[in-house]
Amino acid sequence: MCDPTRDDGSSQSGLVRKEKRAYFQREWNSFDVMRTLTVTIVHLLCLLAPFNYKWEALRFGLVLFAVVQLGITFSYHRNLSHRSFKLPKWLEYPFAYSAVFALQGDPMDWVSIHRFHHQFTDTDRDPHSPTEGLWFSYVLWIFDTRYIKYKCGRRNNVMDLKQQWFYRFLRKTIGFHVLMFWTVLYLYGGVPYLTCGGGVGVTIGYHVTWLVNSVGHIWGSRSWKTKDTSRNVWWLSLFTMGDSWHNNHHAFETSARHGFEWWQIDITWYLIRLFEILGLATDVKLPSEFQKQKMSLACSS
Repeated sequence: MCDPTRDDGSSQSGLVRKEKRAYFQREWNSFDVMRTLTVTIVHLLCLLAPFNYKWEALRFGLVLFAVVQLGITFSYHRNLSHRSFKLPKWLEYPFAYSAVFALQGDPMDWVSIHRFHHQFTDTDRDPHSPTEGLWFSYVLWIFDTRYIKYKCGRRNNVMDLKQQWFYRFLRKTIGFHVLMFWTVLYLYGGVPYLTCGGGVGVTIGYHVTWLVNSVGHIWGSRSWKTKDTSRNVWWLSLFTMGDSWHNNHHAFETSARHGFEWWQIDITWYLIRLFEILGLATDVKLPSEFQKQKMSLACSS
């Protein structure tokens, strides 16, 4: 399927704007429909939360957000996508499993897309580039799997995960795990736990991740000489567990630490550092001072 785009001559924040892809007038496959239904249902549950309010359920929702978001940043992102550190399998697998309940895909799917993003950042092959519009990079790209396959090709960049039985198992059975989680949630706490709990927690997690993918390449500050439009977005750092120091990340993508300054909140790094102190996280990658000086915008000005 070929979807050529063209430059319309305008730009914003260093991004060349493209002709918008036809969104609704296209072929939708079953995966697109299923993901659209999932995101829509979760948002509807969130909107129903005020009508089914229980502090106990809302508290659970906030805890759920923190746990699954750390699963995304700690496991999917820094551990699996970039191999920024190593964990024993008995610890690696539970963290990856917790991220499944963020409803952002199985580990192979998430990691593959993210590796493509770093490989093709801000080019025609970037799976969620703001060059195709803010809303495309924010959320619309996740409902257009054929277009992503056209842009990026086959998922041949996660062979390290495909070789492990646990990730193959999760890919084949993710629907079962998600369905069981929401069933248990309802049986335990009824509608309040579905709305104030799961609805609120997962919805917050969706938008936090989507903001990094989009706003993290449009608005914010830059400290490093990267060949892309990545930005550090300070006001997102607490909610993203440190992943919004996006210019830092693109400058040193294998670094386990994203918040390099003491004031740059990076909860994911604090957890990695704790495990390193305990001897559980090994081969923890950090940029050297020489690498920082070489990439620093301050040194080049």
